Amino acid sequence: MSLEPDRLSQVTLRPVAVDDEGRFLELASLSAGLHHPWVGLPRTPSAFSEYLKKSDQGTAVCMVLCLKDGGDLVGMININDIVRGSYQRGVLGYAAFLPYAGQGYMSAGVALAVHYAFERLDLNRVEADIQPENEASLSLVRRLGFRREGLSPGFIRIREVWRDHERWAITRDMELPVVPSE
Repeated sequence: MSLEPDRLSQVTLRPVAVDDEGRFLELASLSAGLHHPWVGLPRTPSAFSEYLKKSDQGTAVCMVLCLKDGGDLVGMININDIVRGSYQRGVLGYAAFLPYAGQGYMSAGVALAVHYAFERLDLNRVEADIQPENEASLSLVRRLGFRREGLSPGFIRIREVWRDHERWAITRDMELPVVPSE
C-alpha cells in the first residue's frame, strides 16, 4: 500500500517531550470536540505529566506527529500495551489535532508508527481497537492494510462508558504501507 507521497514527506514522528506540553495542551483542547467520544487526550498539565510518564519505552511509546516545515504538532500516536515474549505486540492509539485533521497526515503518521513498531521495537503485530461508529479511524486502518479481526462488546472504558470496539491488526508478514527510507 502506498500513501500520498507529499504527506509522507511533510511529516516526522518523534517521541513526545516535556517541551511539547504547551502546544500539545492547546491543540488537544482545541480538538476536544473532534475526539469526542472516541478518545480523551491530556488537556491539563498534570494529565500531560502522566502521559509523559506512561511513555516508558518498554510498555508504551508515546509520540507526536510533526510538520517538518515549522515543526507544529499534527497529532499524537502511541504504541501502548507492548507485550514481549511470545506475543511481541503493541496496540495503537492515535488522534489528529485541529487544524490538521482530514488532510492525510495521520495516515502517513500511523504508517510511520507501524514501521517503527516493526523495525525499531521488533514487534510482530500491531493492533488498533476502534469504535464501530468512528468511520474516519476505520477508513484509516483499511487504507493502511490492517485486517479486521472481530468485534469486542464493552471492550474499552472511555469516559466512564464501556464501549464496543472493532479489533484490527497488521503483522510484519503482511503488505505494509510504503514509507520513504531515511
